[in-house]
Amino acid sequence: MFPHLPPLQSLRALEAAARHRSFTRAADELNLTHSAVSHHMRSLERQLGTTLFRRVGARMIPTSVGARLAERVRIGMSELDEAMTEARAGTASGGAPAIVRLEISVMTDLAAQWLIPRLGRFSERQPNIDLVVRIHADIAAPDPYSVDVGIWHQRVEATGFVTRKLLDDDVIAVCHPDLIARVPGFTVADMHKLPMLRFAYRSWRDWQVAAGLPPHEPTRGPIFDDSGLLLRAAMAGQGVATTRSLLVRDALASGELVQIGDVRIAPSLEYHVSWRENHPREHAIHAFWQWMQDEIAATTPLGACPAPHRDGGTPTAQA
Repeated sequence: MFPHLPPLQSLRALEAAARHRSFTRAADELNLTHSAVSHHMRSLERQLGTTLFRRVGARMIPTSVGARLAERVRIGMSELDEAMTEARAGTASGGAPAIVRLEISVMTDLAAQWLIPRLGRFSERQPNIDLVVRIHADIAAPDPYSVDVGIWHQRVEATGFVTRKLLDDDVIAVCHPDLIARVPGFTVADMHKLPMLRFAYRSWRDWQVAAGLPPHEPTRGPIFDDSGLLLRAAMAGQGVATTRSLLVRDALASGELVQIGDVRIAPSLEYHVSWRENHPREHAIHAFWQWMQDEIAATTPLGACPAPHRDGGTPTAQA
């Protein structure tokens, strides 16, 4: 009935190898040997008459044909998995709604500071959608075929993908309230009296110029290449940090951090949400996208971060 289909194990090996960019990691996932995965790929290539992978350094990169085939296999296997889940749920509960599993990949900072603390509300709203959250910690472009939804700095330009900007955000300066309390009558002009935390992907100069201060990049102190760790240092009172306002709205609202002045500058990178068109779990993707939009709308409005008061509360940090 299906004369062109190779063994299922060969297709599983192809999908895993394309996703991992590694025969070794694919073998580990499937509990096979490296040589077994290689054999499956050679067998597929002989059957198709084309090359599916090319070695680039230590990585096995799928060709355009290999990438397209792996994606079709991934979609087909996902549909089979959903069909089995639905059948199992119908047998166990007399036709109860099936559980849909949705894999998302998200930048580390957004996951830790904004998404994860809110996931409980998503589960309450969509109890039949189980999210699998994968962290993307690399600035390099991710593999858009590796997950159902990607929330990354990079736009996905590949044909057949939908990409939407998550929100309009800005960059502010923040610190622990105890830090500025050490400087009586603190104003923005006193910034040079505080330790300034450094971030590998953002200079202090744009914020300083916008604040009317002489541009002066700090030359001492630790440099963070992860904005989540940068914020952890700021929350621990180690210094002042520049950060996206979205990531610190909860900390500002709770008084864990305070904003320095009212300066806001544009970020160098945006957050983009991407998924495949006509995805077999499109209804779940749209539900997740709508939930994110509703959560952003319900959070402290853009341009209205809490302004702490000097009397009886968190020290202010206004100019």
